[in-house]
Amino acid sequence: MFRDFKMRSQKEIGDSYCKYHKLVMRDLVNSTDLSESKINFIIFVYDYEFFTLDHMSERYFYSKEKLARRLVYPLQNAKYIYQYYTKLSPKNYEEAIFEESKYKYRVRYALTEKGRLFVRKYYRKLEGKEQISVPF
Repeated sequence: MFRDFKMRSQKEIGDSYCKYHKLVMRDLVNSTDLSESKINFIIFVYDYEFFTLDHMSERYFYSKEKLARRLVYPLQNAKYIYQYYTKLSPKNYEEAIFEESKYKYRVRYALTEKGRLFVRKYYRKLEGKEQISVPF
């Protein structure tokens, strides 16, 4: 009798739950209105309290215009991202921090609560704490 497989010891490999990434992505794409590229972007910006398009285009290796048009604005319309700091924000401590005139102004974006909860759901599914639902 032949065996089809043998699992390695958990001590040898440690955490190996990233192998479920593709299944989790398929589950989230099927259960939400988001594409895989938008989900990847939300996961990428999860660490940031806020960000600008300039900064993110450098870090995400995307042109500023494409990043805004393909990812940030659609996610903002879907309520996953919001404008953290705008010209209309109160004139207080923030203005002293950013020191920008109206001609050099850059909007800061951040994940909404909906976006942060979405990323936590992704990690729960990836770590096996929540069931992955993938149709065959």
